[in-house]
Amino acid sequence: MGQQVLEGAGSGHQGHSELMEAQTASTRRTARWQLAAVSAILLLAVVAFAARMALFAVETVAITLPPSPDLATLPMSQVVVDRDGKLLRPFTTGDGRWRLPVALEEVDQRFIQMLIAYEDGRFRDHRGVDWTAMARAAGQYLLNGRIVSGGSTLTMQVARLIEGVPTRDLGGKFRQMVHAGALETQLTKDEILGLYLALAPYGGNIEGIRAATLAYFGKEPGRLTTAEAALLVALPQSPEARRPDRFAEAARAARDRVLDRLVLAGVLDAEEAEAAKRERVPAARRDFPLFAPHLAQQAVAMLPGQRVIPLTVSRTLQSSLERLASARAGALDPSLSVAILVADHRTGDILASVGSAGLLAEQREGFVDMTLALRSPGSTLKPLIYGLGFELGLAHPESLIEDRPTAFGAYVPENFDGFHRGTVTIREALTQSLNSPAVVVLDAVGPARLVSRLERAGARPTLPDVTAPGLAIGLGGVGVTLRDLVSAYAAIAHGGYAVALNDGVTTPRTQNGALVLDPVSAWYVSDILADTPPPLNGSPGRIAYKTGTSYGYRDAWAVGFDGRTVIGIWVGRPDGAPVSGLSGIATAAPLLFESFDRLGTPAVPLLSAPPGVLFASNATLPEPLRRFRHPDDNLVARNAAPEISFPIDGVEVDLGVGSASATPLMIKVRNGAPPFTFFANGAPFGRSAFARATSWDADGPGYVTLTVIDANGQSDRVTVFVE
Repeated sequence: MGQQVLEGAGSGHQGHSELMEAQTASTRRTARWQLAAVSAILLLAVVAFAARMALFAVETVAITLPPSPDLATLPMSQVVVDRDGKLLRPFTTGDGRWRLPVALEEVDQRFIQMLIAYEDGRFRDHRGVDWTAMARAAGQYLLNGRIVSGGSTLTMQVARLIEGVPTRDLGGKFRQMVHAGALETQLTKDEILGLYLALAPYGGNIEGIRAATLAYFGKEPGRLTTAEAALLVALPQSPEARRPDRFAEAARAARDRVLDRLVLAGVLDAEEAEAAKRERVPAARRDFPLFAPHLAQQAVAMLPGQRVIPLTVSRTLQSSLERLASARAGALDPSLSVAILVADHRTGDILASVGSAGLLAEQREGFVDMTLALRSPGSTLKPLIYGLGFELGLAHPESLIEDRPTAFGAYVPENFDGFHRGTVTIREALTQSLNSPAVVVLDAVGPARLVSRLERAGARPTLPDVTAPGLAIGLGGVGVTLRDLVSAYAAIAHGGYAVALNDGVTTPRTQNGALVLDPVSAWYVSDILADTPPPLNGSPGRIAYKTGTSYGYRDAWAVGFDGRTVIGIWVGRPDGAPVSGLSGIATAAPLLFESFDRLGTPAVPLLSAPPGVLFASNATLPEPLRRFRHPDDNLVARNAAPEISFPIDGVEVDLGVGSASATPLMIKVRNGAPPFTFFANGAPFGRSAFARATSWDADGPGYVTLTVIDANGQSDRVTVFVE
């Protein structure tokens, strides 16, 4: 029983112990749960605090971020383009960078595919940061102790390019990630990609895909080879160390690594990649296009805020004529320059404007735009002079006019070759560019009228200050530009109506349709100019044209047109110095015909004759039109009496009298009415119907009195000593 009591007592003690242990375990569990709860609370607090601090850090960074750039207003190089949008000339940005505007759709889509596959395969899916790529990059760094692959997305790279600061430290990388997230919320994926294509560095001052393709490959980015695209993918990662113009081998190696990676990514097949590796890397930077440099410079000066400036010129024609001007100037003289202006006289569009024989040719002062330089036009205004004579009813192309020495006070015009042809038709006077008849007609129509019609055509003839227009303007005594002359000839070619020349930027100087010459007179002039004998390299009747040479052989001109195009040529020294042998027919006319040949299109016939054109020979003309008659009676009276212009009274003339080499004495007459009768010491020796020159054979040395009598009985005499 005692044993039972003891057993009972032991059993009670054991139960109590078990109860105590259960209570202790429960307490411990409760403590652990409490500790876990506290720990969880603390952890949540820490996480919340960390999240709050992270959010605070993000917000702190976010408020310091620059505004997201708009591609439409991003500072870019100004570019001048031709009538078809082809690049003529780009200009650097204000800080000296080449950063040319380009639209996403203008870039080779294969390059876009390769860029995304290499730089940011999940570009279209992430929101600025690719956390998978970040984790992979971090793991590779921990395992290898170096950067194996980057985790930077294209959006993060754009953020770095926008801010222009390095982001290799953790703070910089964090800022880049925050900035990338902001960009993703404000811009579309295509806008972000567009920013990358505009801002990515390619070495030196080259930024953006378009500047890079022009600098390294000499072409627009619309169509690239696989090798070219791979090189352009590789360069922005290390643009200075991989510049192909300085470190070609490094550039090649980087390109090949891109090709290998793209093969692994399944973007390229191995065969295509190997073929691309055999393509050479460019060893030098190419020059950017520099077409129509003078006109482009004017355009940028007039429109400083416009990103893309379109001109009316054709790059193909402009390039061809620039090469022509440079080649011909080089063959002529190192100091000579050439200017060429081409316009469509139906629309007024300027199709080419060559300001010099080379912008950078210092000896030729190539920086001077000679299409706008004031120069003497020589004989190139004569067509308009005769056109005014036709319009006023003073003449017809087949009317007769005198080519003889004629004095207008102290002004006595002479022909280019020093000889006079006597009686000629107006047509002959213009095609042979005779000076005296042109001045006679100008005196009849009035210099002020000529200046007025030039201005109506869009020209701006410049006279010395406080000087009224005089007769000398008919032979070049006025300042005009090549554009002025092309404007005047465009009006003649267009049936007499003014054509407002338009280059796309500058304001036209006249209104289309202003009457410069009546249509009949304009057609007469065109018909005559089509008969002008061409230079050796030209075909008769190909164009209607006129040449001119200014006083002292300083300027050579040729201006011509067909039924669609008018072209003006100037050759000379920009400093205005004389050039021996320079002339319109020998120097400028061949360039004119070559320029028409380079249009690349068949000649367009001149305008058909309008109603009112009189087709007649001189013999069948109405009596008042058979001979040009000056309407000013005073001029007729003033010039009626004949004058012996050579020899001069009282001179001694060595004719070699009595020797085997004796020569006859030439006698020249100006003024007076033909026919003329000539006398030597009272004895008649010659009579001429229209000629104003004759010769006399001396029968011995001594004094001789020479006399001339005209059809009106008026006379003149001189006494000379012959030996």
